[in-house]
Amino acid sequence: MLEAAARRLSTHGYANLVLERVANEAGYSRGAVYHLFANKEELALAVVRWVEETWEAEVGHAAAGEVDPVDALMTMAERHALFCRREVARVLLTLRVEFAGQDHPVGQAIAAILDRLDGTCADLIAAGRASGAIPPGPPPRHTAAAYTAIMEAVGIELAGQAPHDLELMGRAVRGVLGLPPTPIVTDSPSGAGSAATPVHTDREVRR
Repeated sequence: MLEAAARRLSTHGYANLVLERVANEAGYSRGAVYHLFANKEELALAVVRWVEETWEAEVGHAAAGEVDPVDALMTMAERHALFCRREVARVLLTLRVEFAGQDHPVGQAIAAILDRLDGTCADLIAAGRASGAIPPGPPPRHTAAAYTAIMEAVGIELAGQAPHDLELMGRAVRGVLGLPPTPIVTDSPSGAGSAATPVHTDREVRR
């Protein structure tokens, strides 16, 4: 049911969310939906929590497993691009735009999620600068806000455009962080200097 609601919120927004339609799409009766959720606000908040938990399981957990701050940031961006290949990835962006400037529980929940994410990324950026892996630049919190905004924009805009979504995501976030472009290794089959298809190693893609 939450996934069905997320799809409808992504496509139609909160204002046009109708619980009966969500129930039909998910294979539930109207009564079953109202037994679980008193109104569409409760359903939307449950969707926001579900999307956050799904993102953490598929993206945040992998990034947190990296020891090096740059690896963590690049892993987060890569996994986010993969996450955005799912229909439900757009829901938080759609709701954030819809509730911009409003004092609404759904908008507040999304703002809290983004604030936590910006804080995590700011800490990684600060650690990367302290180690010398990330060059000096604007304050970590400002850089983190730009990083998460670029990650969100590229992920949504290129959703499903494999493999270009991953390559362009890497290019975009490296630029925001002030990192040099990912090295591209070329090898000429004839040995005469003609360029072959670029090959990226796993470490190069992530760093």
